[in-house]
Amino acid sequence: MLRINDVVAVDENELEERFVRASGPGGQNVNKVATAVELRFNVAASSLPDDVKQRLVALAGRRLTADGVLLIDSREHRTQVQNREAARARLVALLQHAARRPRKRRPTKPGKAARERRLESKKRRGDVKASRRTGNHD
Repeated sequence: MLRINDVVAVDENELEERFVRASGPGGQNVNKVATAVELRFNVAASSLPDDVKQRLVALAGRRLTADGVLLIDSREHRTQVQNREAARARLVALLQHAARRPRKRRPTKPGKAARERRLESKKRRGDVKASRRTGNHD
C-alpha cells in the first residue's frame, strides 16, 4: 500500500511499472540495462474517491493518456531502484496535492475606502485626459 494521507491509500496492484533503456549518463551500462521507469496508474479504475480522481485528472495535464492512464516517467538516476523510487515519490506528491480539498471562496466586497480610492484615481486620470483636450492649438 502506498499511503497518500490518513484517508487515501493506493494499492500496489493498481500501479504498473515498465523498465526501458534510458539515455544520458551511465557509460556502457546505458546500452545494456533498462534503468528508466514508466509508472502507469489507471485513474478511472483506481480505488480513489471520486472527488480526488477529478482533481487528479485536472492536475495531471498531458501526463494523462486518452484512456485515462496517468504516466510518470523517471530517468534522472543511473539505477533502476532510484528511478523507481523517484517515480513513486512524484506519484505520491501528485496524489497528495489532489487529495487536498480546495478552500471554498467566500465572496467579498471592496471596502468604502477602496471604492473612494478607485473613484479618486479615475477622476485624476479623467482630469489628465481633459487637460490634453482643452488648449489653444494654433
